[in-house]
Amino acid sequence: MRIATVVGNRPQFIKSAPVSMAFKRAGVEELVIHTGQHYDRSMSGVFFEEMGIPEPYANLGVGSGLHGWQTARMLEAIEDVLLSVKPEWTLVYGDTNSTLAGALAACKLHVPLVHVESGLRSHNREMPEEHNRVLTDHCSDVLFCPTDTAVRNLRSEGITQGVHCVGDTMYDAVLHFHAAANTKSKILCELGLDPGAYHLATLHRPYNTDEPARLAAILDGFVRLEEKVVFPIHPRTRKRIAELLPGHALAGNVLLVEPVGYLDMLVLERNARTIITDSGGVQKEAFFFSVPCVTMRPETEWTETIESGWNVLVRADSDQIVSAVKHRERPQGHPPALFGDGSASERIVETLTNGSYPKSVMALEAF
Repeated sequence: MRIATVVGNRPQFIKSAPVSMAFKRAGVEELVIHTGQHYDRSMSGVFFEEMGIPEPYANLGVGSGLHGWQTARMLEAIEDVLLSVKPEWTLVYGDTNSTLAGALAACKLHVPLVHVESGLRSHNREMPEEHNRVLTDHCSDVLFCPTDTAVRNLRSEGITQGVHCVGDTMYDAVLHFHAAANTKSKILCELGLDPGAYHLATLHRPYNTDEPARLAAILDGFVRLEEKVVFPIHPRTRKRIAELLPGHALAGNVLLVEPVGYLDMLVLERNARTIITDSGGVQKEAFFFSVPCVTMRPETEWTETIESGWNVLVRADSDQIVSAVKHRERPQGHPPALFGDGSASERIVETLTNGSYPKSVMALEAF
């Protein structure tokens, strides 16, 4: 069996790593098509090195740009690769422009399409990710959902065929890599951090970074916390700060660092007092590690993290950010298996190869 896997940014590299390992164990030939949506080493190459992701069969080098231009260039290039390699399945992850381009290329060529992380909905059509999710789901032949909520979302849109609730491959990745992270990462020592003595912040969504008032309010919130805030800054966020807030200086409590690799990020997340983010993946990783999370968005696809009490939503408002962080308390309990049991990758591969998947149990107490 030959699978063509389309990836383009760091969350997709994380989601795909355990699936790639499962493909290899099953003797499935996987050809990775890297769109180049994330293209520098800190956002791309280091993940392939750390996680053992197969070297890309094709690196399209598309880079950043306007949504239509970027998606069109990816679509054209992916189509050429699929025509060349003739896969039995095309597999896409998540909700980026790479996801949609891969989905459209496969559909146009009548190559069966697999969507991993199907059924997520923010119900906010101002988000480009929401359009990408919905369109990809409605193009897909096999839809692998991370949660029961995702299955219900698909059902409400009339999608019931080819739907499998397998769990979340990001949870698989955390289970697989957290021990190596604890052994290999020196990030706490390098940054002079003590466990539980800092907050961890990430910020990258255009909703927050492309509007000067929102961006300024978020940065002001970090400063007003007064306690140490570790802030691995996304290259695009750094660029937007320079463009929209020239001369803006973060106070000494904010430790601005370059993007970190996956293993270092796991260690930073696990040892943070609170995580402040607008990233979907980081919300989940905070939940996996039982670290309270404050999400700077009006909604989230990962409603389970809110309902369990481990995550709270705030606007891009410095008062709300400060209040939420300072008053966050660890919930008493941690619901088990909301994101599966750590076997999502094996279930995906088994479903694609012979229509069945193994039953196994791995509790969140693994951490």
